[in-house]
Amino acid sequence: MRALTVAPGQANSLLVTEVPDPEPGGLVVRGLAVGVCGTDKEIARGEYGQAPSGRERLVLGHESLGEVLDAPEGGDQFTAGDLVVGVVRRPDPVPCGACAAGEFDMCRNGRYRERGIKELDGYASERWSVDPAYAVRLDPRLRETGVLLEPTSVVAKAWEQVERIGERAWFEPRRVLVTGAGPIGLLAALLGQQRGLDVHVLDRVTSGPKPRLVRQLGATYHSDPIEQVLRRLEPDIVLEATGVGSLVFDAMAGTAAYGIVCLTGVSPAGRKLSVDAGGLNREMVLENDVVLGSVNANLRHYRAAADALAKTDLDWLHGLITRRVPLAEAEKAFEAAEEDVKVVITLGGQD
Repeated sequence: MRALTVAPGQANSLLVTEVPDPEPGGLVVRGLAVGVCGTDKEIARGEYGQAPSGRERLVLGHESLGEVLDAPEGGDQFTAGDLVVGVVRRPDPVPCGACAAGEFDMCRNGRYRERGIKELDGYASERWSVDPAYAVRLDPRLRETGVLLEPTSVVAKAWEQVERIGERAWFEPRRVLVTGAGPIGLLAALLGQQRGLDVHVLDRVTSGPKPRLVRQLGATYHSDPIEQVLRRLEPDIVLEATGVGSLVFDAMAGTAAYGIVCLTGVSPAGRKLSVDAGGLNREMVLENDVVLGSVNANLRHYRAAADALAKTDLDWLHGLITRRVPLAEAEKAFEAAEEDVKVVITLGGQD
């Protein structure tokens, strides 16, 4: 069968190659699609990633979607024809306390493994297998858009973390500002809208699908400088989804009192900024502000994300996927286009 593979650490090594069929024992799944995100592009550039032990190449793809072809006998959780997504991370083998408690997204020692990223083959193949304990069933209506589940799980965790911190005291947030209108930002806005909040999204583009998708949610789109937007809104929550260093510090200084800033975007290292550290510290302490980082997701977040997508307007979800590229031309999915929001690779798995 065909799969999209890469030699981690080597730039320009992306290839569609023949790989062995999945081994029996878990769910055998026909791959339908995988999403492409910044992590995939970093691996393709040779910046990151680790192949399985004893191998030179890694099957890419951690944003999965597939249809069950065969399920283990005696199991009633999954049946042939079910629409499923595979979880990305696996607990470390030690395990640390967090992994032992099922919170493998919060692994303490870094020995976790991740499908399509670190030591485990991903889902960008015509067929793949997965332990049923790490598979999540989707509403059949999501056959064309269920590939959005993994990024939705990331923001489901972010929202959970924000709410847990907020509930340390009285917590009735009214307004959220999401910085960045990429897939993570738009899905974060979706979950804010589902919580009944006044949702605002900031991005620098002024035309194309991003402003339209925000407005279709019933949210407000901004393209003004962040300082102006923060002064007007004084948001209770900021979900930062760009990783742009200057936006991070502006957000930290611009919330309402008892504000929460959740960082989901990863910043590149090396760029230096001048920051009034004393003033920032003073404001955070005197206003009981909180800044937290959030990444990855565990099974609880995947299930919450599946519930969120199941009650979302399908036309809106379709609008997030702006390009579909066949597996044979997968390299085109790694080339940026001006109006890209989410690009997916269709796998065309065989029965």
